[in-house]
Amino acid sequence: MDGTVSVQKMASSLMSTLPEIIRAEILREGRITFRRFMELALYEPSGGYYSAGNAAIGRGGDYFTNVSVGPIYGRLLGQQFAEMWERLERPGEFVIVEQGANSGDFAHDALSGLRQSAPECFEALRYHVVEPISGLVTRQAERLAEFAAKVNWYPSLGALPPFTGIHFSNELLDAMPVHLVVNRGGQWMERYVTLEGGGNFAWSDEPFSTPKLTAYLRHLPPVEGYETEINLDAPEWVDSIAAKLQRGYVLAVDYGFARADFYQPERIRGTLTCYRQHQRSTEPLVNPGGQDITAHVEFTTLAERGEMVGLTVAGFTDQHHFMAGLAKYAFPDATEIPSPSRQRELRALATLMHPTTMGRSFQFFTLAKDAPTALRGYEFGGNPRTALGLT
Repeated sequence: MDGTVSVQKMASSLMSTLPEIIRAEILREGRITFRRFMELALYEPSGGYYSAGNAAIGRGGDYFTNVSVGPIYGRLLGQQFAEMWERLERPGEFVIVEQGANSGDFAHDALSGLRQSAPECFEALRYHVVEPISGLVTRQAERLAEFAAKVNWYPSLGALPPFTGIHFSNELLDAMPVHLVVNRGGQWMERYVTLEGGGNFAWSDEPFSTPKLTAYLRHLPPVEGYETEINLDAPEWVDSIAAKLQRGYVLAVDYGFARADFYQPERIRGTLTCYRQHQRSTEPLVNPGGQDITAHVEFTTLAERGEMVGLTVAGFTDQHHFMAGLAKYAFPDATEIPSPSRQRELRALATLMHPTTMGRSFQFFTLAKDAPTALRGYEFGGNPRTALGLT
């Protein structure tokens, strides 16, 4: 009897692995959109890359982020937050909402920096973390224990109370599930995921799953075999934030391009990329749950959607120029001989700004609502509407 129970438990365990969960859904539905496949691969509760705790960041993980460079990133952004508080005329209740906080390291660095360099802003501050994954809430709470009196958690944007302040995200948008479209014989088709005879995941190109995709076709080059991503979730995300933000800013940091660059004819394979142990791959159907899957952000659509819901474009520039704007005020003594700790900060800043590493890869994008648009981080950023191709 015990052996039978053991075998049954083993079979049940095997059937609950993420690939089997995806296969079972494909068998029920016939095929699934790539958007659905990506959603399951990243966020399925029991085996998704993020939701099951498989995501690993840093030297020993799958990829680096700005936060991996050290506390200087959070501290510099903290100074930008403090300026935004000033621009909003120092509200007595100032809220920073972070969505996609991962381990809580950025929040810890930003709060530590604000406590030290902007104590009045820190006093007015409440920090809200939007996090639907319970395991990450636990990690974040442990990391932010010293700031427990200031931090609250919410499972979704919809659960947030209305607020005045900032919505901040760092590499959130590139992890949103995307639809894939491809040009076959002069006709645009959507890419679905199906099963081969041996049970392996395979591609199937068929008509669109939703008419919402057709609105994007006018931006796509008529190139045979051209494949790209369309993120329908991101504009709805802008709507959700705009509904909660009474006054303040939306600041998103991510890989991406303005629309004209995103859909240039030469980008024939799109931007979809996978990462595992610092190795880059373009095979998203392999090892679901065991690798990160990302797609660059097309920022022009987000700017247009923001303007439709009462937001104003306040800035768009690469990380090199944004950090230069902040460093001008954060390091006014740069001509003096720096202390050892200052030298470490300057080396970290150089990594963040370097044009061949992070400096050109990341974009800083800001929308404002009933708030001034002149911000230090964009001092060297140029005209954002021109950069985004807005009319």
